[in-house]
Amino acid sequence: MWCRINDMREFVIDLARRAGALLRAGYEQAHTVEHKSSVIDLVTEVDRASEALLVGAIREQFPDHAILAEEGNAHQGSAPYTWIVDPLDGTVNYAHGFPVFCVTLAVAREGRPQLGVTYDPLRDELFVAEQGAGATLNGRLLRVSSARRIQDSLLATGFSYARAIVKDNNLAEFNRLMPRTRGVRRAGAAALDLAYVAAGRLDGYWEMYLSPWDWAAGVLLVEEAGGIVTGFDGEQWQPGQDRLVASNGQIHTELLGELAGARVKRQKSNVIRNA
Repeated sequence: MWCRINDMREFVIDLARRAGALLRAGYEQAHTVEHKSSVIDLVTEVDRASEALLVGAIREQFPDHAILAEEGNAHQGSAPYTWIVDPLDGTVNYAHGFPVFCVTLAVAREGRPQLGVTYDPLRDELFVAEQGAGATLNGRLLRVSSARRIQDSLLATGFSYARAIVKDNNLAEFNRLMPRTRGVRRAGAAALDLAYVAAGRLDGYWEMYLSPWDWAAGVLLVEEAGGIVTGFDGEQWQPGQDRLVASNGQIHTELLGELAGARVKRQKSNVIRNA
């Protein structure tokens, strides 16, 4: 079933709210927690139930669309659309009863997100972006912040599940930017971090080792709200890259410079230790 992106909008919104209701109902309950790639990479029965709801509804409504979902419910399709699904972004938070998590999904055409929704069920905040049509929060048009300097900015970031074993673990970047800003938040839900950049609550965000379901809706939200998303090298960000920098645009060059400075310092430290 082929259709226009705009025709999918209400379906996506309703689906996100339905999955969000499931997350909200299970919040602060006892959970069955399993480990995936590491002892800190978790999945709960609520992740799986939310994904089953999302994938089942998408396959019923759009059987020829492809699906890429975090917990493994992939589906090959013949249409030019791919659904990118995270049934519960912030699983570690959710498992601990920490109230920062969401459901997020996007529809991509030829790899590029065209429609994205991120829904925070505890705050009943629905972020929606459509290519060329802007970004909204509960129907209100979003615009990125007006901060012009890093020192006046509130930033966010996150850390890989492999942070204990990889050298490029974001600690150097975090340590460099923390004293140079009003603060750096690490809330544990990449999709919400990007939504908050779009909403002007954060001025910038960076992270490494991201998966498609982490960024699919969020990148579109930031861009449609007037922000910028690039790689760490400042080049236009491309789907498939696992690290990105998002900002209001005003602080982007300065933010990239600080991230580059952190990498240079880390490389010099490695040379000294290995000498």
